[in-house]
Amino acid sequence: MLARITPSPLKGTVPAIASKSMAHRLIICAALANGETHVTCNTTCADIEATVRCLTALGARIETVEDGFQVHPTMKSVEFGLLKALAGSTLDCGESGSTLRFMLPVACALGADATFVGQGRLGARPLSPLSDEIIAAGCDLQGLGGFPLKTSGRMRPGTFELPGNVSSQYISGLLLAAPLLAQPSCVQVTGLIESRPYINLTIQAMKAFGIEVNVERIPAKDGQPEVTNFRVNSGSYRTPGSVAVEGDWSNAAFWLCAGAIGSDPITVEGVSLSSAQGDRNVLAALSRFGARIVRSTNAATVQSDKLAGFEMSAHDIPDLVPVISAVASLAQGRTFIRDCARLRIKESDRLATTTRELTALGAQVRIAGDDLIIKGVDAFTGGEVDSHNDHRIAMMAAIAASRATGEVVIHGAEAVNKSYPDFFEHYRLLGGKVTLEEE
Repeated sequence: MLARITPSPLKGTVPAIASKSMAHRLIICAALANGETHVTCNTTCADIEATVRCLTALGARIETVEDGFQVHPTMKSVEFGLLKALAGSTLDCGESGSTLRFMLPVACALGADATFVGQGRLGARPLSPLSDEIIAAGCDLQGLGGFPLKTSGRMRPGTFELPGNVSSQYISGLLLAAPLLAQPSCVQVTGLIESRPYINLTIQAMKAFGIEVNVERIPAKDGQPEVTNFRVNSGSYRTPGSVAVEGDWSNAAFWLCAGAIGSDPITVEGVSLSSAQGDRNVLAALSRFGARIVRSTNAATVQSDKLAGFEMSAHDIPDLVPVISAVASLAQGRTFIRDCARLRIKESDRLATTTRELTALGAQVRIAGDDLIIKGVDAFTGGEVDSHNDHRIAMMAAIAASRATGEVVIHGAEAVNKSYPDFFEHYRLLGGKVTLEEE
């Protein structure tokens, strides 16, 4: 699908969609619980549907209802794991890295003989050292490095060792699986943990279902790196009856950034300022640029002011880098975005695609090692860009187009369906002029 955008100011109020990150976690916990759970989730997307599909393959019954999902859990026991009748199930992860990295350890903890499949770049995205720890715990994984990926055996409890500079999804996946094991387990992480807020989301979701994760941090000493131990007891997830998925800061960030570079304020309603989501730090970043921020109980408003570049780290907010780079492109001076290495293994190599597509629109962006260096310009030009099948690159380009001097054409615009199917509808709601065409 092609999106053709005529530059037009964005302004007004838009509702937040459901947090994809929290939806994954709560639906998984609900499917592993001891009874039915109603999950209030005001929107869905391709990635959430992938997790629902995989849990259904493992025996859960998940009904789509008006305001979310009614989850009937999969049949299991701590002693026997997954019922043998479910052996041989195929788990289709689509293009969702979260789904694969969460469901692989969960399926192995249940003892499922499962076949994982997926699409796009997902098969090429790394699974080690998560896969190494699963194999060391007694499971067999055949087909690593692509699809199909077949699992057999049941994961043993124990200590799972990971470095801190890997995807936080590996840690979250093992934590979600840990209560299903026969004895207490520990996920031991050595070094500074990347994207720590996402682990906090996992701990929060598990707590909602009665599972406590005890966290012990051992500070660095005598040249030895810090160690964080996440300890989880064996036991059943216990349904609270109902849970609600909060508003999503990752996607709200696109509209808030549009407010920062536009001429009128933009408000996103339905986001919690006390959320554990790391991407709520978009407000802090925009404030550092010089944008005006108004916070309320369940909403945030951003309006442009004189923007100036600064130096920041993407260590805990990698998903914000594309749209923050669009803001930086219109800020005076230079912006340095450090610690971007993980962007290379997203849906696209986001260091490369962010640079390439913003440059195509007249920005001055260059890569220096694992950093981005951005020199501000007065406005974006018109032009043609490609999403590279990456939802965040497509949405970044659309936000940039609101401050362009000519028409912007986005190829592969259907990539937004991965996380935000209503993106272009909400773009129009804020006054954007976009037509969608088949390519």
